Amino acid sequence: MPNGTRTGNRTDPYRAYNFKLSFQPNLTEAHFTECSGLRVKVPAIAYAEGGNMGEVIRLPGQVEYGDITLRYGLTDSSDMWNWMMDLVEGKVTRRNASIILLDNDGSTPKMQWNLINAWPTEWRGAPLDALCQEVAIESLTLVFEKLKRD
Repeated sequence: MPNGTRTGNRTDPYRAYNFKLSFQPNLTEAHFTECSGLRVKVPAIAYAEGGNMGEVIRLPGQVEYGDITLRYGLTDSSDMWNWMMDLVEGKVTRRNASIILLDNDGSTPKMQWNLINAWPTEWRGAPLDALCQEVAIESLTLVFEKLKRD
C-alpha cells in the first residue's frame, strides 16, 4: 500500500427519493413524490455605528424558514384537502410534521426534520390534460414556526 493511503469504510450519501412524512396529531403517515423548500436563513443586517465612519457592522437578523411544498399523487384520500379547507373556513389547525429521510434500504429512518406548528398556506390542483398519460399530481405548501433536526 502506498505511503499515506488509508483503507476504510466508504460512506455513500443517502438517496433523495427515500423519504416519507408524518403528521401529528393522528400520526398520519404519508408518502409524497417530492418535498422541496426545506431551508433556514438568517439574513445579515447592516448597522452603521455612530462615530465609526469607516465600518459597517453586520448583525444576524430574524430567522427565516422556507415554505415546504409537498407534491403527491391524487388519490381518494382527502386529508390534505380537508386540512386546507379548514383554514379557508377560518379554522387554523397547526400540526407538527416530520420529514423522515430513509436509509438506502427504503425503510430504516436515518434523519428527521421536525416542522413545529405547521399549517397549509397553498393548495394546487393537478393539471388535467386528456392527451397526457402521467399521474395526476397535487401540491400543498406548508409554513411553520420552527425547525428541529433529529
